[in-house]
Amino acid sequence: MLQFESKIIGKEIGFGYLRDKIINQGFTIGGNWEYDKGSFDSILWKEEGETIYLRVPFIVTAGELDNEDAQIRFQKPFVIKHVVNIGLDYDEGSLLDATGASQFQTPLEKDGYIHDKSKWIQAGEQAVEEKVLPYFLH
Repeated sequence: MLQFESKIIGKEIGFGYLRDKIINQGFTIGGNWEYDKGSFDSILWKEEGETIYLRVPFIVTAGELDNEDAQIRFQKPFVIKHVVNIGLDYDEGSLLDATGASQFQTPLEKDGYIHDKSKWIQAGEQAVEEKVLPYFLH
């Protein structure tokens, strides 16, 4: 995991408003959300079983995350690499994976080693700057 400084840290905004804007920029709600915290995730790079994500975490400062009107405050963003098995798995979920019925696979490495760290930090900074920050009033 590579954390980096950003102008987004500490900024607050309406959850529903921002979600509706940045979903068109390739962001999704991170799967690990709870009512009081979550993240917006975006794929920076993907090849075979390796994916490098930008994760922009936030806490809920008013309301709950399942409510469009929730207010959120951003924390320090980071880049993370997931590695998954792209071959056949020979366990109880193998048939589901092979037939495509299993939508999600647990990563072999949730925080894999990232080569060329400065490149990916710069890519993360640029994505936040160009795809998220423009929706904040200055």
